[in-house]
Amino acid sequence: MTRPTGPDASTAPEPTPARAAEPASPGRRRSAPPGGSAIREATSVGAHSLRRRLLWFVLVAILLATVLQAVTAYRGALKQADAMFDDHLQQMARSLRGGVPLGLPQVDEDDTGFDLYVQIWGQDGTQIFRSTHSALPPRAVLGFSDVEANGNRYRVYSLQTPVQTVQIAQNLSARTARARTLALRAVLPFALLTPLLMLAVWWIINRSLAPIERARRELARRAADDFSPLADSGLPDEVRPLVDELNLLFGRVRSAFDAQKNFVADAAHELRSPLTALKLQAQALRRTETDPAAHEAGVARLNQGLDRTIRLVEQLLLLAREEAGTGQTASAAESVDLQAVVKLAVADVLPQAGHKNIDLGLAAKQPMAEAITVSGQGEALRILLRNLLDNAVKYTPAGGQVDVSLQRQDGQAVLTVEDSGPGIADADRPRVFDRFFRAAESLEAGSGLGLAIVKVIADRHGATLALARSESLGGLRVDVRFPVAAAV
Repeated sequence: MTRPTGPDASTAPEPTPARAAEPASPGRRRSAPPGGSAIREATSVGAHSLRRRLLWFVLVAILLATVLQAVTAYRGALKQADAMFDDHLQQMARSLRGGVPLGLPQVDEDDTGFDLYVQIWGQDGTQIFRSTHSALPPRAVLGFSDVEANGNRYRVYSLQTPVQTVQIAQNLSARTARARTLALRAVLPFALLTPLLMLAVWWIINRSLAPIERARRELARRAADDFSPLADSGLPDEVRPLVDELNLLFGRVRSAFDAQKNFVADAAHELRSPLTALKLQAQALRRTETDPAAHEAGVARLNQGLDRTIRLVEQLLLLAREEAGTGQTASAAESVDLQAVVKLAVADVLPQAGHKNIDLGLAAKQPMAEAITVSGQGEALRILLRNLLDNAVKYTPAGGQVDVSLQRQDGQAVLTVEDSGPGIADADRPRVFDRFFRAAESLEAGSGLGLAIVKVIADRHGATLALARSESLGGLRVDVRFPVAAAV
């Protein structure tokens, strides 16, 4: 057996109780402050509103895409109209190559509804025919050209035959107006469909966000002590992880809330008798002022009572804190070296063991070349082992022995505490981890909370507890087995 040579026993910092909300009356609903609903509504559509940002980005994207496509369609329609009008001029010129049809009417230039003009010239430059009183230039460039005459610009197509030259002209202003009319007709569907598309997008976004709004209303209607999980049916996949984390938070808050209620109930139940006894001892102490010996004995008894009460309060606070931390997630865990935890816990209890002349130490059943680490919280595991050692030292007679061992078995980290005390009867073993349970034959004073704290911490770390009779020392043997997933 090896004995620790580490520092003196250290005292753990006083645990603080988990804070929880003030319990509300059953069935009582939380009343919203005046204007609260309006504030929530204003917030939901404020600058940070997801609905508003989605609508803004999507609708702006639709508008930009529509404008870009409309401009492209408009310019394409203009080009197509120009090509169509040019083709019309060519066809008309070719139809007049054989001469002017009989009965072709003379069209006055004041007839603004007619934008095509015809001139035919002979080889000698004689004008054979014209459709207006204002003649076009007689020697136009063959093919297409833009000319200015009579204060107007014209698109002219000239075609020369062996006997004549045919000129077909179109007023560019009228041509442009007609081309724009055709282009606007091509753009008109975009102007009609864009508002419908924007309305459809608005409806789809509102419908997609409706489950989130339902969840918000459900939370707003809840009572202060309602920590039931929030339903995630119908929620988008992007929001469901948030609701899952929120439900985990509800579980942790519920654990803290229950721990606070248990602490209040336990304190009211367990402190009544010690405080009554302290009051009686204080009254008796006043009556012994004239007897120094009796007075000194009364002071000693009062101090012992105060120590027991302080220890009880510490245990109650510690139990409340550990129960409140039961719902903590794995993110709060760390890699803990169990060998270091064992050395610290043994150092904590060593003065108490020395007072009873108990042989307390670390018994290495198997030499460990490497550290045994588990995933958890180092301070909580130290409290677990310290309570086991404190319990073993308390019930082991003076001059007895308490051993601690740490080993790896079947991929599990196994922490064992054995003592040479009287052990625990088989009938009492299922109940020793209950709060305030003390065996009937126990002669030692205690609160009955030490092993309850051990159970809470073990459950929190996914560890199992096993009680048996120690084969080597004859007393109680407690095995704490950490699961394979937790052992590193």
